Amino acid sequence: MDLRARARHWLACDPDPGTRTALAALLDRGDEIALAELFDQPLTFGTAGIRGPLGPGPARMNRAVVRRVTAGLATRLRADGPAAGRVVVVGRDARHGSAAFAADTAGVLARAGFDVRLLDQPLPTPLVAFAVRHLGAAAGVQITASHNPAADNGYKVYWAGGAQIAPPLDAEIAAAAAAAADDAVAGDLPTVAPTYPVSLGEAYASACLGVLHAAEHRAVRIVYTPLHGVAGELATTLLARAGFRDVVVVAEQFAPDPNFPTVTFPNPEEPGALDLALDLAARQGADLVLANDPDGDRIAVAIPSADGWRALTGDEVGCLLAEYVLRRTSGDDRVVATTVVSSRVLSRSGHGPGAGGLETQNRVKWLGDRESTPQNTRHRLLLAYEQALGVMVGTAVLDKDGLSAALLTAELAAGLAATGRTLVDALDDLARRHGVHATTGRSLRLDAARGGDLATRVIERLRAAPPASVGGVAVTAVADHVAGTVTTADGAVTALTTPPTDLVGLTLADGSRLQVRPSGTEPLLKCYAEVVEPVPADESLAAARARAGARLEALADAWLATVTAAA
Repeated sequence: MDLRARARHWLACDPDPGTRTALAALLDRGDEIALAELFDQPLTFGTAGIRGPLGPGPARMNRAVVRRVTAGLATRLRADGPAAGRVVVVGRDARHGSAAFAADTAGVLARAGFDVRLLDQPLPTPLVAFAVRHLGAAAGVQITASHNPAADNGYKVYWAGGAQIAPPLDAEIAAAAAAAADDAVAGDLPTVAPTYPVSLGEAYASACLGVLHAAEHRAVRIVYTPLHGVAGELATTLLARAGFRDVVVVAEQFAPDPNFPTVTFPNPEEPGALDLALDLAARQGADLVLANDPDGDRIAVAIPSADGWRALTGDEVGCLLAEYVLRRTSGDDRVVATTVVSSRVLSRSGHGPGAGGLETQNRVKWLGDRESTPQNTRHRLLLAYEQALGVMVGTAVLDKDGLSAALLTAELAAGLAATGRTLVDALDDLARRHGVHATTGRSLRLDAARGGDLATRVIERLRAAPPASVGGVAVTAVADHVAGTVTTADGAVTALTTPPTDLVGLTLADGSRLQVRPSGTEPLLKCYAEVVEPVPADESLAAARARAGARLEALADAWLATVTAAA
């Protein structure tokens, strides 16, 4: 069909009066440029589910897209057995369209015969992941775009066992969605009565509180913000139940608001996102700032230092928490884990007496998928983290959980305070033991219409012809995570132990590491850089950090230029 015919066909099936009106207006005007934007590059369903801006057509998030994806999910679930008696959990955040998308998801699944538990209020994503595991559900869906801009929404899928979907499930669901008949999208759906069992909320709260180790230390003043998201009430309740009574919230950001009016971008990693919290912390004389992203699966931490308040990186948070849980536990089955794009501090720290380490792909969800299978009971995963502020504490939630991570961070800070120390001191200890590991990232935004194809071509070019040097420093090894090999400058080849992923990594002669991968949710290439600067006994940490910082910025810029040239 030509463009206008495809648009008319979509219009006839669209169940939403609002998007029908918008699409009809474009057809009436004959605006083929706008129509092409809505139809020529449909949203792609993958391991992160699906995300995109709201609007009509297959290239936007809307009720028709949600119904079609859910029809594909129902088809794939039925391939594992009859629908009758099988539970599917459906939750949502507070973004524009989330309530309608959740109701449509529940309706399509109910029509397919599943026992749908539609949660009756906006709730953090980790609670939905927990519910799948706790209820023994066949799957779970969370309507969320996490920390994306206000104009976006999304659809995240958890499978039996409570982990996010992994290949080949994503491709199978996408294929089933593409094959779904039009009547899967059009028409009325059964109404599913929303519910939120008290027992589910209490079980999740107990799991979060269960990650704590030292109830005697609670004297710390905390400033907390959920960044207009859905975690605020639950996070502050959990902090209070854990004994943290001195918690001050950022009032302007506490209630869920899908417009995110006080931030340019509702991602706690973005510059300016924590400004209100940091200003309040300075006025209150706080010891710690904790922030969740809008769906509550990430944790941001800021601390006072000699130079004023500063936000910790995801690597700093993850390594501090990993060392803390290792000090508080024992046993030779213990494991802490991180991802291939995170700092190497964790791998170099020895993991503690009797403890081991895992490394997986670029997201914590791959560890969750690994832990959801019975053959992994031979070890005890205490904590996993990714550098993008994601922390998974224990295995009650097999994904990032910003609420349990907030509790553990508060306890760590309070325990240090009880001995006259701070998180700054703990970071200094890490640097003295393992050197200053400085990390940063750069992003190359690609043309939205061809971002996926271009990202793949760039990675292929770098795999086939990696640079001999970056920023004037020789490349000594190339890690090809698609082929699963590391090739050194002398031609020696060894196997990687991580699962295959679309990632290229370089090791340089000075010990630095560079990596690049495509984003899973946006038309971006994400570049990572890490430098390691030893701290001689006769030198200050400040001097070593200054050297590391200067090297890092220059190297990251040179790496971005190299990747850009390959594009």
